[in-house]
Amino acid sequence: MFSSDRLRALDAVAVHGSLARAAAALHITPSGVSQQLAKLEREAGHKLLEPQGRGVRLTHAGRVLAAHAARVVAQLNAAESDLAGLGDEILGPLRLGGVGSSLRSLLPDVLATLTEAHPRLRPTVVDGEAADMVPLLLTGELDLLLIESWHSRPMPLPEGVRVRTLAREEVQVALQDRHPLAGRDTLDLAELADAVWSSCPVGTEPYEALVQALRARGVEPQVRYTLTEYATQLAFVARGVTAALVPEMAQTPCPPGVRFLSARPPLTREVRAAWRTGGDSPSVRACLAALTAEDREGGPSRLAE
Repeated sequence: MFSSDRLRALDAVAVHGSLARAAAALHITPSGVSQQLAKLEREAGHKLLEPQGRGVRLTHAGRVLAAHAARVVAQLNAAESDLAGLGDEILGPLRLGGVGSSLRSLLPDVLATLTEAHPRLRPTVVDGEAADMVPLLLTGELDLLLIESWHSRPMPLPEGVRVRTLAREEVQVALQDRHPLAGRDTLDLAELADAVWSSCPVGTEPYEALVQALRARGVEPQVRYTLTEYATQLAFVARGVTAALVPEMAQTPCPPGVRFLSARPPLTREVRAAWRTGGDSPSVRACLAALTAEDREGGPSRLAE
């Protein structure tokens, strides 16, 4: 019978693509992962890994067993969540992740409220792109995410992820205040056919949403600046170097010299809480409740459940 720890090691390598990243995710050393996989190979009677350059890759047998391992790990995570749900005490780790603008706008007050009410709760937070963090949610390395879904490019989510919409907000065009169109209240993106754009890195939701929104107006985008932080994008806009699409939550802090204009047709972004099916522990439920309560106190763009 295969050890669950060894199956977890194989699943981590399959998900993360290397022994080092798998080890970091499992909080053990790379040699520890190698030892687990060597034992699993003996148990399986098949070679599971083979060299690839300076790293490794799964063999055909490794991929077959990894598919089973993924299901076993998901079931074990669900069992752990069910056991955690047997008690109502809110304590221990709560591992959160999300896109920076939503974390900055929604999370500080929520965490202050939660940790004051539940002193034994130990939240941790990482920021990043949803595409990178959803796999960590599925493997149980994160408990709850704040993700974004743009109207012009709804975010696809895999099976096993539940979501709740927390806020819907306008996405506006940011231009230097000396731009010829900056005096307008609204504009059609087709009017910016010659504009140079900045956006988040290729493959992220904001980047793909920008591309889709412009192409829908018959414009092939010139995205010459890929910048992770909206604050940096706005600094470029203020100097007249680029235009940018910026959600309301990301419009502060903003340097002098930037004007925000509504797009025609309107562009919107939803901020959603996402968690693993079966992963709604008491701590996750408490955080969701606090986020929903915070939304009820917010402006008109915020949504109650």
